Amino acid sequence: MSDITDYGYGIYTIDAGYLRPKMAAIHLIESEGRAAFVDTANHAALTRATAALKSRGIAPDCVDLIILTHIHLDHAGGASAMMNAFPNANLVVHPRGVRHMADPSRLVAGVKAVYGSDRAAELYGEIGPISQDRIISAEDNSVLTLGSRDLLFLDTPGHANHHISIVDLETSGVFTGDTFGIAYRELDVDGQAFVFPSTSPSQFDPSAMRRSIDRILEFDPEALYLTHYGQIANPRQVAVELSRRLEESVRIARSTSGAPSAIETRLMDYLVSEARQHGCQLGDEKIIDLWALDIELNAQGLALWSENHREKTPLS
Repeated sequence: MSDITDYGYGIYTIDAGYLRPKMAAIHLIESEGRAAFVDTANHAALTRATAALKSRGIAPDCVDLIILTHIHLDHAGGASAMMNAFPNANLVVHPRGVRHMADPSRLVAGVKAVYGSDRAAELYGEIGPISQDRIISAEDNSVLTLGSRDLLFLDTPGHANHHISIVDLETSGVFTGDTFGIAYRELDVDGQAFVFPSTSPSQFDPSAMRRSIDRILEFDPEALYLTHYGQIANPRQVAVELSRRLEESVRIARSTSGAPSAIETRLMDYLVSEARQHGCQLGDEKIIDLWALDIELNAQGLALWSENHREKTPLS
């Protein structure tokens, strides 16, 4: 099926179909006939997840784990729909996310405040509560077994303080959610991804993000699996570029008045220039269209962080 990419070793990327093609991924891990999903996108993505299982000959009751890297709704909005569809699954989430999955009322209220009730329903459908006895709190350095492979959970803040990354100890691959940035594959050049940080509000912390990137690299991963989007090779090379773009994003925020609109303009100009140096041949209009939502959110997060840290010691 065209919506799924097979990377071998029982790891697949499913295009969730969220907002546009190849914007948000659901990752499927398979071992000994058992399955886990990493992130869920929204409720509408369930049909693609079940189709991917069917294509692999996996029954719904063989799904053991639904893992959320964090509870932003482009990653977790489909969690309750998946939990209803896969009766033997447990939900795995950062300890700070457990209560919001058991009682999503604050998440629902927040998305309605941003989008309005009608648009929120269109984007995310019904976000229902998940029984506490089906939720596993993913403590730092905890391990869960899927079939014959062990999954190690890391506390990796920076994008959000309720963010985990998952190390597949069988392949040395790491599922990084948003901690290792965003890479839309339309900007790939000769197989090399263009990655930039996700600094969206309200918990962005550049120092924590830098530490989380370094911690992931300590496992010497052969590949990374980003929710936005897919498998990334050459993690150490990507980390150098990502860290440089993180530092420049912070510098841009500090050198403006802190207004999100001013940060957004300068950030977009900077990243388009970086894409050109990367060798991207897409027109500016196409790049801006691909990045518009992310750069708007990044600017808001940078502005909030800058305001909260304006009088504090400069970032070292």
